[in-house]
Amino acid sequence: MAEDWTDDENDAIVVDYFAMLADDVARRPYNKALHNRILQTAIDRTHGSIEYKHRNISAVLKGLGEDWIPGYRPAFNIQTSLTDAVVRWLNRHPGWLASISRRSASAGLALAREGTTLWIGPPPTLSNAPPPDELEQMTAIARKYDIAERDARNRALGRAGEERVLEHEHASLVAAGRPDLAERIRWVSHLDGDGAGFDIQSFEIDGSNRLVEVKTTNGWERTPFQITRNELAVAEARREHWHLVRLWNFAREPRAFELRPPLEAHVSLMATSYQANFP
Repeated sequence: MAEDWTDDENDAIVVDYFAMLADDVARRPYNKALHNRILQTAIDRTHGSIEYKHRNISAVLKGLGEDWIPGYRPAFNIQTSLTDAVVRWLNRHPGWLASISRRSASAGLALAREGTTLWIGPPPTLSNAPPPDELEQMTAIARKYDIAERDARNRALGRAGEERVLEHEHASLVAAGRPDLAERIRWVSHLDGDGAGFDIQSFEIDGSNRLVEVKTTNGWERTPFQITRNELAVAEARREHWHLVRLWNFAREPRAFELRPPLEAHVSLMATSYQANFP
């Protein structure tokens, strides 16, 4: 039975993985076999062991709601120490997530300005859930490192996602023969602030209101997200018109699905903070 990887070995392969990922997202050529050979010399692990560990790192990044190398399909049964090594690397390179957000925003807005509508698919359900062990590991990673809170604080990513959905709403109405309604769409969170309980005031083809709250992540479709008490209240009070558009895979190829109230029918809501009032 192979020995568990040491922290030094994990740190070495994580550095190597992010070097390849940087080339991949920038669309620069890189040689996986050469990276593997260099690592074999540095840490005395086999070719197959290194390949599989690269796939483990993809799984960690998927659990963290981040982009990964498509050529390394996520493989689970992850050592906790490997997850810690990936998080150590991210903590030492705070500019990485910021650069990914800027690139995501730029790519998303380029598509939006072309008038390209989003791919809107079905939301996650029990029937299309990954295997229980896989889902459990990713859920544990997401909870431990509170990626929903991190995404909520990422203003650049949130703003870019809203703008992408805004352009989608506009393009959809124009394509449906309602340019008059398209011209009346309002980016509420940008113009009026975040207190409305939705980000975009759009319209259905018949002219009825369509109130859109946007939640954006670079991760996969099951990445957890934050929603405020006010947003939940507005969703309940205006459930006939309120829509949550979940934008995911934003760094690569933005995709989306919609959730309608009541949200408890689709997701498990967990309180993450409390207001403390003096009696």
